[in-house]
Amino acid sequence: MKDVRTGSEGQCQRKRVFIRTYGCQMNVYDSDRMADVLRPLGYALADTPEQADLVVLNTCHIREHASEKVYSELGRLRDTKTERRAEGRDLTIAVAGCVAQAEGEEIVRRQPAVDIVVGPQAYHRLPELLAEAERKSAIRRAGKRLPGAGVLDTEFPADSKFDHLPSPQGVRAGSAFLSIQEGCDKFCTFCVVPYTRGAEYSRPVAAILTEARQLVAAGAVELTLLGQNVNAYHGEAADGSTWSLARLILALAEIDGVARLRYTTSHPRDMDDDLIRAHGEVPQLMPYLHLPVQSGSDRILEAMNRRHGRDLFLDIVDRLRRARPDLALSSDFIVGFPGESDADFDDTMRLIDQVGFASAFSFKYSRRPGTPGAALPDQIPESLKSARLAALQALLGQQARAFNASKVGATVPVLFAETGRKPGQIVGKTPWLQSVYAEGNARLIGHIVDVRLIEGHANSLAGEIMTVPCEAAA
Repeated sequence: MKDVRTGSEGQCQRKRVFIRTYGCQMNVYDSDRMADVLRPLGYALADTPEQADLVVLNTCHIREHASEKVYSELGRLRDTKTERRAEGRDLTIAVAGCVAQAEGEEIVRRQPAVDIVVGPQAYHRLPELLAEAERKSAIRRAGKRLPGAGVLDTEFPADSKFDHLPSPQGVRAGSAFLSIQEGCDKFCTFCVVPYTRGAEYSRPVAAILTEARQLVAAGAVELTLLGQNVNAYHGEAADGSTWSLARLILALAEIDGVARLRYTTSHPRDMDDDLIRAHGEVPQLMPYLHLPVQSGSDRILEAMNRRHGRDLFLDIVDRLRRARPDLALSSDFIVGFPGESDADFDDTMRLIDQVGFASAFSFKYSRRPGTPGAALPDQIPESLKSARLAALQALLGQQARAFNASKVGATVPVLFAETGRKPGQIVGKTPWLQSVYAEGNARLIGHIVDVRLIEGHANSLAGEIMTVPCEAAA
């Protein structure tokens, strides 16, 4: 089926959209859904901005200099737009996501080439925003002046965007993201999410189960449940009761065809007994959990407003490992938070040493405008942040290499997802979310295959394929 539109003289004109995604898995999900929203308008996906009639930058505002990277990209797109207009063509530029939500009109002021600014709660309105942007563009082409520039929608609507989205289209290599929760009520002092994503919202159970069945029908065997605080999920069921994440996982595991379940990102405060128990009782729930701790110092955790301490985190880890002894843990760490002393940093290093992580994300603290942390005294010098981050990453790297090495010799199920860099090579994920490279036919992509792990490296493993599913055989 081709994506086309009929022009004013009846000819068929292709339309293309290029979506550049920054940041988290939630943004990956949102970008896929934006493509779904645009598909009925005749937009097919372009591989590069140069091929596109519409470019959408789906932005992230979590890390330092995030917005400046967006403005740099917008400068390049402005030049492309100018070249297009000289050729009698046009390029529509949209900024979506958390930078759009945080900066709004400032984006258009700094870069007038932007046509649309849309926050993460309003991208289902892209068709209306595009129509409005096209109307404004036509008026300007006619030589008339318009007050203001660009079309903005950065409101937090009373109704959920999920109520207006089409059914998901397509699945990537047997794996799909499924958004079940958005927003955050935690207000950590370093984080902008409550301001850019809004208050916590949990999708109704029925809507999630319906989307899950659609994804399985489209070829998904693995579902990753997404939310800013995914384990704070409290969705309404058809009978009016409230389901927790654990109850939802049990229901999803009963769907025929669901072989793997994951969820991210979780918060220690919301790891309840039922969810911990599910890790030991639901075979589809993979033995991998991303559980951000941020710091090992109680003093710094309190300054971060994390609402948990070191001992609570360690207790949760012990209970999880009793429920699922082969569980691999990942986490987030911030070094150099305002006021962090050498003793505070040592507490973090001791926690890492005590827990042992299979992988982790670690960052230097960066001020985010509008967050309480930005105004705190005792900001840490950049040189000290860098030194601490290097030491922390060295320890985490040692643990990741040791974890990968511990799996060498085992035969494990691997879900292959893509071709590798070398001819005849395919890449997939173990139950512990490790990347595995093996020689194999591309027909195995999207299938779960038994693989013997033969080499462990810092960020991946090498393997040999042991069995081939009948449906993937030649």
